[in-house]
Amino acid sequence: MLKAGVALVQAFDIIGKGHENPSMQTMLLSIKARLEDGDTLAEALKKNPLYFDELFCNLVDAGEHAGVLDTLLDKIATYKEKTESMKKKIKKALTYPIAVIVVAFIVTTILLLFVVPVFEDLFKSFGADLPVFTQMVVSMSRGMKEWWWIILGIITLAVYVFIYFKKRSRPFNHFLDRSLLKIPVIGLILNKSAIARFARTLSTLSAAGIPLVDALNSVAGACGNIIYSDAVLKMREEVATGQRLQFAMLQTRLFPHMVQQMIAIGEESGSMDAMLAKVADFYEEEVDNLVDNLSSLMEPIIMVILGILVGGLVVAMYLPIFKMGEAIH
Repeated sequence: MLKAGVALVQAFDIIGKGHENPSMQTMLLSIKARLEDGDTLAEALKKNPLYFDELFCNLVDAGEHAGVLDTLLDKIATYKEKTESMKKKIKKALTYPIAVIVVAFIVTTILLLFVVPVFEDLFKSFGADLPVFTQMVVSMSRGMKEWWWIILGIITLAVYVFIYFKKRSRPFNHFLDRSLLKIPVIGLILNKSAIARFARTLSTLSAAGIPLVDALNSVAGACGNIIYSDAVLKMREEVATGQRLQFAMLQTRLFPHMVQQMIAIGEESGSMDAMLAKVADFYEEEVDNLVDNLSSLMEPIIMVILGILVGGLVVAMYLPIFKMGEAIH
């Protein structure tokens, strides 16, 4: 709309009234009211921190001061689309196996609580010793029936403690993020996605003309991993004292040699934003490929887990019947 020459207040009026979500409509029209009161767009957006983060507001502010707000909003849209697309792919790759394992756990629990006891009553009528495997499953079933409330309480407490420390403890988040980066395949995806976010965010801020020291402060919050966020803040301190970004990156030991070389070329040629955009494109494609490979890899692994859990229970229940058949023959 801005490129078409529509005034900012009018643009917000059109977008706000045309939005289907009532909450979004209210927020957009409140921003329009602030613009009418004389606020800049950046100031109006800062009043809604849950929806417009510091990075978003800084870019809008830079666009307003440089008189290129339409161009900067276009860059923000591209940046958001690419980062959200990458987040969705990673979440999809991780959600599918977790969901299947949770369902498998629920099915196993139902079998142990309701199906195994029926077989146990049947086995008692045999009057013979049960196979060791069957005895183990029957013992698990008895334990779960007797102590289900303790097991449920422990699981609930564990989830609560995890969420509590995840929200409030920086050392816990540091430990968690470092541990995730070391997991085979998943750790590689998280490493590459953090580098892609770093490069994409810094490229967008550099193109907007935001000074490197200020830009790195915003980039730290966009990496999506506390290990990389801390590393970027250390890089910011080095750059603030006059150190080149390439050498500051080298000290962190987190960024591959190729990324450092691309940064060095960008610093020397004055085309930092273009070099970072190339790095971001490369690593986003790498993440896409790894996510696809992980999805393909997880399918047989999930089938094996399901086979062991459910198939194991079925075999345990039918072993005594097979042994009876052998005894009869």
